[in-house]
Amino acid sequence: MADRSLARRVLETEAAAILALVDRLDRNFDCAVSLLSHCKGRVILTGMGKSGIICRKIAATLTSTGTAAFFLHPAEATHGDLGVIQHDDVVVALSHSGETDELLRLIETIRRLGAKLIAITGGRRSTLAQAADVAIDCSVAAEACPLNLVPTASTTAALALGDALAMTLLVEKGFREEDFVSLHPGGKLGKRLMRVEALMHAGAQCPIVRSTTRMRDVIYEMSRKGLGMTCVVGPDGDGTERGEDALLGIITDGDLRRHMERAANILELTAGDLMTPDPVAVPRTTLAAAALDLMEQRKITSIVVADGERPKRVVGVVHLHDLW
Repeated sequence: MADRSLARRVLETEAAAILALVDRLDRNFDCAVSLLSHCKGRVILTGMGKSGIICRKIAATLTSTGTAAFFLHPAEATHGDLGVIQHDDVVVALSHSGETDELLRLIETIRRLGAKLIAITGGRRSTLAQAADVAIDCSVAAEACPLNLVPTASTTAALALGDALAMTLLVEKGFREEDFVSLHPGGKLGKRLMRVEALMHAGAQCPIVRSTTRMRDVIYEMSRKGLGMTCVVGPDGDGTERGEDALLGIITDGDLRRHMERAANILELTAGDLMTPDPVAVPRTTLAAAALDLMEQRKITSIVVADGERPKRVVGVVHLHDLW
């Protein structure tokens, strides 16, 4: 049997290390956010060993939320890579002890170039903390390792502190959902945060018939476009040229089946005879997640994307499969 009591102590120790950071957020944290927010260059994360791994994750989080950041290996830096540091950059150095030799060798160059230095360290009086423009206290009472040797609680605390910096910076810079979508175009999350105009079937792909279209042609249009429905447009009765292409209704596969069960003369009808009037429609700026929620509430598989109020003009159709 695994020693679950030890596993619980590890989790409790690491959780306590994070919670202890809450009361330590002070002016130094504020100054660090200000430096990052006003950075005209790049944010460069650097650290050795396990701290370096944490740096990579913090850099990835910053980059994905609108702040250009990357990881610089401190050992490689002293063998030529120091050239990436420019005077308008901000360097964020992670070291639990604050005395990591590879990091200390960078301080002179950082100072000579004029870049700013933020230290995230458990050594509040360490050489790194004293040399930094801002030093954030990330000390822990003990590591979660039974031998108090392996970096565990300290790296977890540093990671959480990095997330706190990134999320505070995100709000400070006014980062929006639209910005997140532009940086995350792939995957399920990116799709749900897109606007429906980026996912809709538009132009020749959008099924549209006029209210006077005969049912044989309506069925052909629905089959050809493959969305299980078609929009019905026509004059809205206001007598204006704009009203000639107003959204009047929709016809779905279900409408066809229900009418065929009741009558056999379906081919003698027009789209206007069979359509469901005043269908659900959303503007093109609607988030895909909001459109999906509306479709699930209404128990429909397609939703019309339309411009204007009265009359509404069809610009596209979004199908449930486009949002999954």
